[in-house]
Amino acid sequence: MLHFFDCTALCDSVMSVLQITSFIISSMFLHTHSAVNIYSAVMPQTVTALTGSCVQIPCTFNISNFEDKRNRTKSIHGIWLKSISQYDNKDSFIAFNSSENIIRGFSDIQMTGNLSERNCTTVFYNIMKNHSDIYYFRLQMEPDVFRATFNPRTDDSSKTVRINVTDSAQPPELNPSELQYVKEGTTVNLSCSAEAPCPKQPPTISWSNIPESANITTQLQEKPDKTQSVFSYVTFKASYKDHEKNITCTATYPRNTSDASTVKSTVMLRVLFSPKETHITIDRSDSVSAGTNVTLTCRSKASPSNNLKYTWYKRGQEMPIAQERKINFILNYNNTGLYFCRAQNKHGNQSSAEIQLTAEGQDGHSMTVIAGCVGGIAAVLMLSAIGFCTRTRKKTHRGDNAGEKDCLNQFLLLGINAQSCVFLGILTSNIKQNH
Repeated sequence: MLHFFDCTALCDSVMSVLQITSFIISSMFLHTHSAVNIYSAVMPQTVTALTGSCVQIPCTFNISNFEDKRNRTKSIHGIWLKSISQYDNKDSFIAFNSSENIIRGFSDIQMTGNLSERNCTTVFYNIMKNHSDIYYFRLQMEPDVFRATFNPRTDDSSKTVRINVTDSAQPPELNPSELQYVKEGTTVNLSCSAEAPCPKQPPTISWSNIPESANITTQLQEKPDKTQSVFSYVTFKASYKDHEKNITCTATYPRNTSDASTVKSTVMLRVLFSPKETHITIDRSDSVSAGTNVTLTCRSKASPSNNLKYTWYKRGQEMPIAQERKINFILNYNNTGLYFCRAQNKHGNQSSAEIQLTAEGQDGHSMTVIAGCVGGIAAVLMLSAIGFCTRTRKKTHRGDNAGEKDCLNQFLLLGINAQSCVFLGILTSNIKQNH
């Protein structure tokens, strides 16, 4: 009796093994094949250029087994394509080809990087508005060792660059862009950066409204994306004189046009400080007389100023006479004297200089001096007048009344009042009777 062997299960197993083996072999082949063609480039996705200037595209690339390819290469050159990434496309625009020294649409293009060291950095000169576009880098290693255009892909392993051309540069970046309140005497640090798309013509940075003692350092620095910027750092001590000043950073870009491009950024400095420049003002600058309505105002600079407190003092009085910014009173003998005020906030206080408040005819010391001077002069004049009257009585042949009138006129001419002359008239009458 014959027995037939059922190979269905065995055949299925063999087929499965063959499929797995085929998949492994295929995967190994694909991996090896793809490994040969692994390449990527690093460059900024966007650069902003200024019309009339140049723009540098920092560029590096990497290719699998690059050293081996380089050893087999007789020539290596770079190409920049505009708008279209396909090199063989009939509509492709080759802006630059280092192998044939082709430059199209530009006055000059120079590849400053060394391709043998994976550096494809390139400078485009005399940029114009019509140069705004997407540019693709292509590397060719001959004879037929490696040829590829570095196109953008979803995994971002390869990149391209867009050049945007403007007539005016971007304003510089101030850091911090908004200053918080700083206390007087605190060190203030500011930085200002301006992009330098053309390192051969970098912008210059200047500062305004900073103290003369400020320390400034400026340098050209490379950013993480390999583009460059000019950084300027300023350091100074905050002073009350800098309060609410607009500190400005100005970037000036030279270019091959009739004028440079100038852009600015500003930040306001706010300083906290105790009262400064405290002084008193009076509503009249000339002397005032008794009975005048006088207003004294205490003025001071401080920050914050919304809660500033004022206190008034008078020389000779221990207690304050008022606690307000202005005081008002009718001037008389009792309220003349030396006054000063004191301004205060949470950071400190300051007193003003004293002012002397006097009224004409009300200053006791001045009146004493004036009265003394008038008394002395009057005594001299009185003796002179008495002598005159005596001589008049001896010499005149007119009546008594005429002599007395001459005497009175003499006293009036000498500036003595009528009452004094009456007294002197009585005195001269007594002198006459005795003679």
